Amino acid sequence: MRLALYQPDIPQNTGTILRLAACLGVGVDVIGPIGFDMTDRALRRAGLDYLEHVDVVRHVDWAAFNQQRMAAGARLVLATTHAAIAHTDAVFANGDVVMMGRESAGVPETVHAAVDLRVRIPIKQGLRSLNIAVAAGIILGEALRQTNGYPAAVLA
Repeated sequence: MRLALYQPDIPQNTGTILRLAACLGVGVDVIGPIGFDMTDRALRRAGLDYLEHVDVVRHVDWAAFNQQRMAAGARLVLATTHAAIAHTDAVFANGDVVMMGRESAGVPETVHAAVDLRVRIPIKQGLRSLNIAVAAGIILGEALRQTNGYPAAVLA
C-alpha cells in the first residue's frame, strides 16, 4: 500500500501525511510540480523527526509517476468528492496506491480518467471536504484494515 500526493501545495499537510505514512509503514509518492520546497521548515515542523522513517519517491510529473505505477501493476485509487463509492464500500487490495489531489484544485480530468477506482468519504451535507491529511488517514485506515496491512502492534 502506498499514498500518492498529486502536486501538493501546503507543506504542513504534506508533513502530516509523511508522519502518518511513517507510523503506518506506508510509502509515499510525491508527484510534481510541488508548490513548496520539500525541505521547507514547515514540512519538517509537521513531520517532526518521522521524515527519515518514510519511503518517499518524488516524481517530476504525473506522466513519470503514472508510467512507473503502471509498470509496477499497481491499481490507482483516487480520493475525490466526485466519487460515487464510499471508501467503506470499496474493496482495497495489497499494492493499491491511494492518491490524494492537490489541496487547492484536486486533480485534472486527465488524472480522473486514468484512475482505476474513485472513492469518497461520506460527510455532512452542505460541507465541501475534509482536510487532505485527515482524509488520507481515514481512507488509508480503511485500506489497511481491509488488507490486514497495519504494522504489528507493540504492546508495552
